[in-house]
Amino acid sequence: MNRIDRKFEELKRQKKKAFIAYITAGDPNFAMTKKMAFALERSGADIIELGIPFSDPLADGPTIQAASRRALEKKATLKRVFVMVSQIRKKTAIPLVFMTYYNPVLKYGVENFFRKCKACGVDGVIVPDLPYEESDEMVKLAKQSGIAAIFLVAPTSTIARIRQIAKRSKGFIYYVSLTGVTGARTKLPKEVISNVRRVKRLTGKPVAVGFGIANARQAASVAKAADGVIIGSAIVKIIGEKKNAEERVFRFARSLARAIHNV
Repeated sequence: MNRIDRKFEELKRQKKKAFIAYITAGDPNFAMTKKMAFALERSGADIIELGIPFSDPLADGPTIQAASRRALEKKATLKRVFVMVSQIRKKTAIPLVFMTYYNPVLKYGVENFFRKCKACGVDGVIVPDLPYEESDEMVKLAKQSGIAAIFLVAPTSTIARIRQIAKRSKGFIYYVSLTGVTGARTKLPKEVISNVRRVKRLTGKPVAVGFGIANARQAASVAKAADGVIIGSAIVKIIGEKKNAEERVFRFARSLARAIHNV
């Protein structure tokens, strides 16, 4: 049982849902990413998801694409992300999850990647462009390293596919609330709640919902059905605006944490 499992067990005992906050590593620089991680923890975030900057983030919308671009312009590399995670881990036990495309992992070396994740204190890895049918090596190495390989379920996933993904996914199952790319939306699809309940009927593992959630009201609505709520673009947008970003992220994240925890 790693830190993600323990966190969901703790929240279950407290009858609370998880607030999972996403930020892009190295945006606008690594010093600020560390400050944001600690601010998010203080605000009440239960798990922090760190996006690995990549030049072709096909699952991400304009906000996170821009964050990746800012990070890459400041020479953000996977090697430097690992250094930053080691520094964060020295000061906190909050669960840390990587969101990365497969290309950086493959270039780094899949075995080396998971070895380094373990050494630095990463708890989970999400690879949105790696289908479960092609994930044998990743799942094996993640398991050997005690790291949760987290897979995504889409609104279009069949019952048979959801069952297969649920078997493979560790830590939690990431339910994508809508088709398309990441990015805050004014409205979420009406079928989100029923779709989440459908996934939960097929597995006993926690189900966290991401993509499109923009505010505390939406987060609370989703939390009524899900075990966790993932918010990224709405936070990353504040970071990109720069002005008083740390304080604004803290206040916004605190409102999200209260909404999710008090459902």
